[in-house]
Parts: sequence; C-alpha cells; structure tokens
Amino acid sequence: MKALFPFIKLFKQQWFMMCVGLLLSTTTLMAGIGLLSLSGWFLSATAVAGLTLVTAQAFNYFTPGGGVRFLSIMRTASRYGERLATHEATFKLLTQLRVWTWRKLLPLSASNLQGQRQGDLLNRLVADIDTLDHLYLRLLTPMLSAFLMLLAMYFFVAWIDAQLALILCGSLLLMWLVLPWLFYFLGRKPGVSQLHNKRIYRVQVLEFIQGIAEISLFGATQRFREKLSQAEANLLDSQRAMANVMAFSQALLILCHGAVVVLILYLAASGVGQYQPPGAMLAMIAFMVLACIEMLLPIAGAFQHLSSCVAAATRINDVLQQTPDITFNEQSTALIEQGNIEFKGINFCYPDANTNHCTKNDTEGENKSILTGINLSIKAGEKVALLGQTGCGKSTLLSLITREWQANSGQILVDDLAIEQYSQSALTSGISVVSQRIYLFSGTLRSNLVLAQQQNSPLNFKNDAQRKAAQDKNDIVLTAVLHKVGLGALTQGDHPLDAWIGEGGRQLSGGEQRRIGVARVLLHDAPILLLDEPTEGLDKRTEREILALLFEFAQHKSVLMISHRLTAMSQMDNIYLMEAGKLRCSGSHQTLLKEDSYYASLHQKLSD
Repeated sequence: MKALFPFIKLFKQQWFMMCVGLLLSTTTLMAGIGLLSLSGWFLSATAVAGLTLVTAQAFNYFTPGGGVRFLSIMRTASRYGERLATHEATFKLLTQLRVWTWRKLLPLSASNLQGQRQGDLLNRLVADIDTLDHLYLRLLTPMLSAFLMLLAMYFFVAWIDAQLALILCGSLLLMWLVLPWLFYFLGRKPGVSQLHNKRIYRVQVLEFIQGIAEISLFGATQRFREKLSQAEANLLDSQRAMANVMAFSQALLILCHGAVVVLILYLAASGVGQYQPPGAMLAMIAFMVLACIEMLLPIAGAFQHLSSCVAAATRINDVLQQTPDITFNEQSTALIEQGNIEFKGINFCYPDANTNHCTKNDTEGENKSILTGINLSIKAGEKVALLGQTGCGKSTLLSLITREWQANSGQILVDDLAIEQYSQSALTSGISVVSQRIYLFSGTLRSNLVLAQQQNSPLNFKNDAQRKAAQDKNDIVLTAVLHKVGLGALTQGDHPLDAWIGEGGRQLSGGEQRRIGVARVLLHDAPILLLDEPTEGLDKRTEREILALLFEFAQHKSVLMISHRLTAMSQMDNIYLMEAGKLRCSGSHQTLLKEDSYYASLHQKLSD
C-alpha cells in the first residue's frame, strides 16, 4: 500500500474537481435509492388509499408524483455531471502523473536505466500509469460515496425507526468493511498476473514491430509469432481468471445483500416505528434496501483493481525512486564559450546491472575496461577524428562528454573547467550532437526544428500575439535553414512547416532525416560539435554532402568526429586511432598514411 502514497499526494492538486465528482456520485445514489423507495411507498400507499372512496379522495397523489419526477430528473442530471466531473479529474490526474513521472525520469542517467528494456519503460510510462486511474475512479469514489450514502440513510431511517436503522445500516456497513478486503485477496494474484502478462505482451509486440525487417530477413517470423501467441494466451488466461473472481465477488455480494433484504423484511413486517401495521412504510423500507445494490455492486470490482494499482505503482517507483548517478552543478553560472576539450587519464568500464560494479571478463575475472588511460586534447576551433573498429570505445568517449556516463577515474575539462562544474543547461547549450540515429518526434516539421532553439524558441512566449509574431519571424529562419541543408523541397506549398512527418519521421527518407539533424545543429549553434557516425548507412554522395554542410558550418567550432570510415579525414587537424579502449597513435591524414601501415592499408582498401 505504501507504493501508492506518492501518487495519492498528487490528488490534492485536483481536490476541488474530485470533491465535486464525489458529491455528484453521492447525490446520484441518493436520488436512485430515494426514487425507488418513494415509488414503492407511493404504489403501496395508493393501493391502500384506493380501498375506500373516502381515503381515495383524501389521498394526495400530486406531491409524491412530483417527487418521483424530481428524483428521476435529479438522478439523470447528477449521473451525467458525475461522469463529467470524475472523468475530468481522472484525465487531469493522469496528465499530472505522466508529467511528474517524466520529470522524475529525466535526471536518471544511462547507468540508472541500465538493463531496462525500451518496451518495458514505455509500458511503465503508459500502461502502468493508465492503471492508476482506477485508484480514484473505481476505488476511492465508489467506496466514499457508498459510506456517505450509508450515513444519510441511517439518519433518514432512524427518524422513522432507530432500531431498524441500526440493523439495516450496521449490516450494510459490515459488508462495506469486510467484503472489499475479501475481494482484494481473491483478486490480488490474478490482478498482478494480468498486469504482468499485459506488460510482457506489449513489450513483445513492440519489439516485433520494431524489428520486423530483421526478423523477416533471418527467417525468425514464425518463432516470434509463436512467442506472441503464447503471450496472448497467457494474457487471456489471466483475464479469464480475473473475470471468474469478478463473477464470484458479485455473486457473493448479491447473496449477502439478499440476506440483508430478507432480514429487514422480517423485522419490518411486525412494524416500522409508530406505523403498526407498517403498510406502505414496509414497501418503502423494502424498496430502499433493494436499491442499495446500486451502491454495493461497484465495491465488488473496486478492490480487485487495488492489486493492479499497487503492482503498477511499485513498478513505476522502482525506476523513479532511484538516486541519479550523475548530478550537475545547477548553482554554476559558467558557460561554454570557446570549446576547448581535454581528457586526462580517463578510465571507464560499464557497471553490471545487478551489482553496479564493473563488468568482469568471462575468462580472466578482471574488470572489463572500455577506456584505459585516455589522454586527448582538442583546442578551440580544432577538428579531431577518432577512428577505430566497432566496440573499441569511441561512442563511449562521447557519452562521457554528454554526461550519459561518469568516468571511473580521470578528468574531463571543458574550457579549462571540470565538466562536473557545469549546469545541465550550460552543457546542452554549449554542445551539439549529431548521432547515427536522428530522433524525430511524431509532430510537425516546425516542432521538430524549434527543439534546437531552446530559450529563443517562440514556444516560450505566453502571449498569443507575441507568440504568433515570433513564430512568423522564426519561420523565415527555419525555412532558410532547410534550404541551406538541401531540404528546399519540404518548404513548398501552403504552410509547409505544419506538415506532419509521422512517427519517427517515417514520411521522410533516411537522407532527409539526417539533413534535419544537420538543420538542428545549425539552429543550435553551439561552440562544440560532436559527430557520432553522422553518415552511417548513407550512400557516398549523400555522405559527402552532409559532411560538407557540417564542416562549412563548423569552421570556427571545435569538432570531435568518431567513425570507422575515412571520409573527410583530410580536413581533420588531428586523427587518433583507437584500439581496445586505448589511443594507439595520432597524427594528420598525411602523416598517418606515411607512418601507420594499418591506416594506409585501410585507406587503400576504402579507396578501391
């Protein structure tokens, strides 16, 4: 239960709408129970009054009839209002939960999230948070409204017959207290199983869709489909078990409610308060007890959802309650202006996901070092390339600069200041990165470009008129940048920047996606440019065009490019050859051609 406390604390931000929803839910119950009770009394009283002409003429038909109409209208209106209020509160709570979760997730580094599969993280952010909407909508609201209705019913019935009110409301209160916990224990195992199987199924579907090309290429489609079928069967089995528990809970609740109805009928048959014999009052009490099933039935499913909510909250907390391994000096006002970078004695190895210590070699039992004794200096405006085979540690070195990981020993200086002394905003504004994969969001072309503009983005203006004027002015800048990177074709037509580029930029080719990455770099205009295989997978012509654009833009910027290809090496001031996490040699393109046989043979091979 403690896992739910951080999420319950967020409820106070929506307390007004939640209270409105609770009030309307209670009003709906009162109107429904009152409607059936009044109708039962009205029918019985009318029948009794019709036995003689005198009583028939003296009986007031209009007031009870007006009451029935009033309660009918009130029940319909309050039910509609309750749906609006509770769902409005739920949707706002889900929004706040996602924002809160995302803000907790952002400071976590790659080491914090090591071992977490992308599909599993996505499931926690989407499905698990969606599960938490049961907490207010299907648990708190039905339980509290039923309790408030019990209080109101007690005072009303006690005004007529105190002993009958005590027995009636006491029996219902006992059901309200005992049955939910019984249903919780019955539904705990299938509820957790259903959530677990749903997570497994979602993860496998996501991985299958993302890797459909490779899966088909290697003939593994049938095997993956069998795994999906098994995961689907497990999910259906858990849903079936949950449905059985739900059916049993409702049956048990109806049985207990029926017992209360029989008990009250037996007690009220001898008289209700001062009414001896009870007459129409017996019908009113009987119909009132019958109508109580409306407030009791939601309890059957409410506590079954509790197990799912606790499991979902626990899974989210497992990630969010971690302490960030990498912290920034947010009090610092230092900015990256020149672009000097210096690595001093950098040693690094990836920690094991379970022990949080360096991964061991399988045979020797020693720490598996990725980087060993790295000493490298890049002066402001200098162009440096880092070459080596896949897995030698090139990308790891870049991840230390962007602070995805923290070096085990050694120091990284940027503009002669330790990188740990910069704030996160100072690092993001001072460094631009073009990686192997350009991340494009499902949105417009404009929204995918203004991300690179940070504080200057027109999205930061809060006044609509200012935002519109700034956006019109900024659109000119964006269009000019698109022309500069060779994407002028995307600027044709009406409102081209509002064009939807699809999930992951699927509307664009691979070359166009890379050019958007270059456009972001031009818009960001940081003094340090990090290139991580920026032309991987592109044809030679597109590769040359993109590199030409980058080097033209970075004439006076510090550039560190990692690659296992030799394109544009002649434009580099210095080239470092990396092997097994160590810098083997360095020099200019011409120097390495003369002095390093491996570099010369690689150049000859790639030139043929």
